[in-house]
Amino acid sequence: MTELSDAEIIRRVLDGDSDAFRFLVARYRSRFSRFAIHMLGNRQDAEEALQDAFFRAYRALARCRDPERFDAWLFRILANRCRTAGARRQRRELVLVHDASVLDSVVTEPLGEVNERADTAAALVARLDPASREAFLLKHVEELSYPEMARLTGDGISALKMRVKRAAERLRRELEDVAP
Repeated sequence: MTELSDAEIIRRVLDGDSDAFRFLVARYRSRFSRFAIHMLGNRQDAEEALQDAFFRAYRALARCRDPERFDAWLFRILANRCRTAGARRQRRELVLVHDASVLDSVVTEPLGEVNERADTAAALVARLDPASREAFLLKHVEELSYPEMARLTGDGISALKMRVKRAAERLRRELEDVAP
């Protein structure tokens, strides 16, 4: 079944062969897992987002308008799950302190020391806004062409080029600030 197109596998799933969906999972798991890890910064959150994306795709498979472009449809579901997971994690990690004495007693480490312990490039990429991070990762990690990126995301080529350019400029500036 691995030689079948996405559309043929989808047709089989919709005709009642629910086991056929595992071939779509096998086809896209590695590629999309790598993307999710880069978007979310850790394997556990990425795996959760990926599983959720596959589950949602399976449940909504009848609504996939263009089965030949299943990968683009699944990518949009995954990108949305990653954005949601990232926003949820930020809300969970947000701590508001109103007591000035507590704020004064907090020991903060200089940015340089924090970056020395972490992979600097990954830390900086993780700080990009989700749309810029997504475009940058698709271009420079997944090594997709702009037409491939546009097909996957549904965004225009010029918008994607601008996001990648701005992300690269920001990363360059921040790397200059961090570099000794």
